[in-house]
Amino acid sequence: MVAIAGGVIASDAFAADPPPRKDPYFASIAPARARMRSGPGRNYPATWLYVRADLPVRVVDTFKEWRKVEDPAGVQGWMQGNMISQRRTAIIQGTIAELREKPAADAKIVWRAEPGVVGRLSQCGGGWCRFDVHGQAGYVEMSRLWGVAAGEVLP
Repeated sequence: MVAIAGGVIASDAFAADPPPRKDPYFASIAPARARMRSGPGRNYPATWLYVRADLPVRVVDTFKEWRKVEDPAGVQGWMQGNMISQRRTAIIQGTIAELREKPAADAKIVWRAEPGVVGRLSQCGGGWCRFDVHGQAGYVEMSRLWGVAAGEVLP
């Protein structure tokens, strides 16, 4: 078994303007550096500088090209829409999570991931998501992740 630590994933592209979505929804930060502001405009002061591409965020409001987002720590603020990607990611929360070969509690453990590790999501359903960190992938229980809603299904 190999442990995954650090969990930063490089983004390979900025998001194009997505079709309108109903708030709230999960997304991720597209660039390696993104500013959060106290309001929806460049004239508002920056409150945070994120230096972690693919960090999951929850979009809670929209105003023109701005998105009000919440990060995994619960911090809220505004980001330009082009800083937000529709790519689905999540972050491990709590204690070390076991990534399994199949979406079942008795399946073989293939990886372990520390809290704070960010990975890309796919194939969510039945309380499990496929979680991929730089090609090291396995199924993790949804309850261990921030960035996916309970019971959500992803293709």
